[in-house]
Amino acid sequence: MTGLSRRNLMASAATTAIAAGIAGAMVGDDNTEPSRRRKFTVCLAPGMVGVPDDPAGAIDRATRFGFESIEPSPQFIAKLSDAQLQDFLGRMREAKLVWGATGLPVQFRGDDAAFGRDLKALPDRAASLQRAGATRMGTWLSPTSSSLTYLANFRQHAKRIREVAKVLGDHGVRLGMEYVAPKTSWTARRYPFIHTMAEMKDLLAEIGRDNVGFVLDSWHWYTAQETVDDLLTLRGSDVLQCHLNDAPAGVPVDQQVDNRRGLPCSTGVIDMKGFLTAMLKIGYDGPLVCEPFMPDLRTRPPDETLAIVAASMKKAVALVE
Repeated sequence: MTGLSRRNLMASAATTAIAAGIAGAMVGDDNTEPSRRRKFTVCLAPGMVGVPDDPAGAIDRATRFGFESIEPSPQFIAKLSDAQLQDFLGRMREAKLVWGATGLPVQFRGDDAAFGRDLKALPDRAASLQRAGATRMGTWLSPTSSSLTYLANFRQHAKRIREVAKVLGDHGVRLGMEYVAPKTSWTARRYPFIHTMAEMKDLLAEIGRDNVGFVLDSWHWYTAQETVDDLLTLRGSDVLQCHLNDAPAGVPVDQQVDNRRGLPCSTGVIDMKGFLTAMLKIGYDGPLVCEPFMPDLRTRPPDETLAIVAASMKKAVALVE
């Protein structure tokens, strides 16, 4: 994990001021040309930055710090009565918040028993999302296997994800998948697996379901040594979620380690403007999530961490506004 320090970025007394500035800067100007007005939203995802999750308090947190979308929690939604859910959704509308994406609760990377158990429970989770009007789930692929060759792994993923996608599609939910690109990751075990956009396209074609697409991560785009032109081969509807972060300076790309990252725009190693400009051009309309893997953030009070994260996301989005 990165050793980047943000100890001088803000004092606790400045938290409110930072958050207030974010709210006004994150929404496109009314004079922006329609074709260039951004559709993606800055999403509150506490777990990604080491802040305890609090679905019941997500609206208040998002409003205070200027986020534009929140992660749906199927477990939280399932516990709400119809009246309570309508009240929650009404509060979201008043706050001009929309749903982001939740994680896929299916262990499709392991043995058949675990996959079968989780697949059996998936309809209830998907029904909770459908009930609240949430439509996105995301997951990631392991870039290696100790026991499966590339082809065997490919076939297993295609079969299992196709089954998952069928269940989700029956409830109006789409699934995004993230490839993991650092060379230090895909060479870590005996058999490399999918770790590039091109390979993920092959898997999506094999799955053959129109409710399955990408989770794009600026870190994996960078470590795969892909370009803006690669991003522009996608349509906005192909992308279900985006993760933003930066890479430590002075480390060759093939030596970057997956869990050593930084806040978006903190080092300038990753071309954040190019990445987000491409998302703007293709019409991506989903959540942007900060995923910096910074232990320093996890030691701070939650409100301080969220203010820092929101400020970094504001800085990234401002590059295309």
